[in-house]
Amino acid sequence: MKEWKAHKYQEYMVEFLLACLRCNLFAGMGMGKTTAVLTVLDLLFLIGDETKPALVIAPLKVAASTWPAEAKKWRHLRHLRVRPILGTPAERKAALNLPADVYTINYENIEWLISQYSKEWPFGVCIADESTKLKSFRLRNGGVRAAALAKIAFLCTRWINLTGTPAPNGLADLWGQMWFVDKGQRLGRTHGAFESRWFNRIQIGASPQAVKIEPRPAADDEIQNAIKDVSYSLEAKDFFNIEEPIYIDVEVTLPPKAMAQYKEMESELFLQIQGEDVEALGAAAKTTKCLQLASGAIYLGESNKEWAVTHDEKLFALERIIENANGAPVLVAYHFKSDLARLIKYFPKARQLDKNPKTIDEWNTGKIPVMLAHPQSAGHGLNLQDGGNILVFFSHWWDLEQYQQIVERIGPTRQMQAGHPRPVYVYHLIAKGTVDTTVVKRRDGKISVQESLMEAMKREK
Repeated sequence: MKEWKAHKYQEYMVEFLLACLRCNLFAGMGMGKTTAVLTVLDLLFLIGDETKPALVIAPLKVAASTWPAEAKKWRHLRHLRVRPILGTPAERKAALNLPADVYTINYENIEWLISQYSKEWPFGVCIADESTKLKSFRLRNGGVRAAALAKIAFLCTRWINLTGTPAPNGLADLWGQMWFVDKGQRLGRTHGAFESRWFNRIQIGASPQAVKIEPRPAADDEIQNAIKDVSYSLEAKDFFNIEEPIYIDVEVTLPPKAMAQYKEMESELFLQIQGEDVEALGAAAKTTKCLQLASGAIYLGESNKEWAVTHDEKLFALERIIENANGAPVLVAYHFKSDLARLIKYFPKARQLDKNPKTIDEWNTGKIPVMLAHPQSAGHGLNLQDGGNILVFFSHWWDLEQYQQIVERIGPTRQMQAGHPRPVYVYHLIAKGTVDTTVVKRRDGKISVQESLMEAMKREK
């Protein structure tokens, strides 16, 4: 066990969480918010302000390992019992019957947990770790899990939303999370009221569902001011001299045949490759097919099990980056299964990030020269910074939160905390003249909204 010497920003977290019963803690990734929250819970139990156990709802890997491991790491938390509620229904029920101060469960099992308590809700504090999972909540016709959670949310004395990315897709993501803090008091009792007050609906197609939501000019300031009293934002760059990652766009030019196929898909939504008909019906399917072509392979038929290779330009570009790394490990982010198969075939020494803890250990000890990771599987709770400081995005997707999470696995904050005085390089392989460029620009737009929100939520000490 280690002695915990809190950073100044962790002291601020603890002060804020003790003072605010229901709140948002927007703490940048790698800033030790898990330890800060456990410290707050420990203090509440010690002074008798809380007598019921706490419940942490988190992504599966985080619920299974991050919270229990953090409690075991620090001496001042040694008596805090953290118990995951995971596994089969019988295993989860057995865990509930064992004593603990903090129970952790994944979002997928929250409906089951609520069904176990028909009379009295046993938890006094609820922590929604990665609270953007609640963004789909609506009073009507919203996410099923968030709707189930809403039934018991205000039976808890305290509620804490935890995330480093509160608005990954823009300000519209905030309403669902905030409802669990104040039941709509600050942003509107319903999502409809929230939307009509601060957003414009712009028709972008013939279908009634083809609508784009855009914030009105004053929305940023007004929404930020509305939630400021119950929100606290911290980023490591505000407390340390941490350089941003070095972002490098590497453009690749598609061969004439591949570009012709791409343009045909883009304009006609129809392409014939290897005798198979490939159709893209609708804008979403169209952009997905275009992203596949930009990466170098397109799925055939409706099963998405077979694909045809259209070019290898990104493989060649990645090979050059790996060669220039001079033996330093390289983390490669991919999106499509066809990407993974082609990467493994082209780079035989590459390894896929899987659920085996040994894989992460071998990466962090320098035994894996190239590791392939889908951003969705390399997000919350994984520490990859010891293994390297080079990340390459082989293919691209729209989800900003997944993008930010995998960058932060080896990001400057984690490098600093691990004692590695080295810059972080993030390469984007971009197929010139394709939707790759659009996705990167759109992600940048989302980042500007979120950074504005984070800045507004910061409190001066």
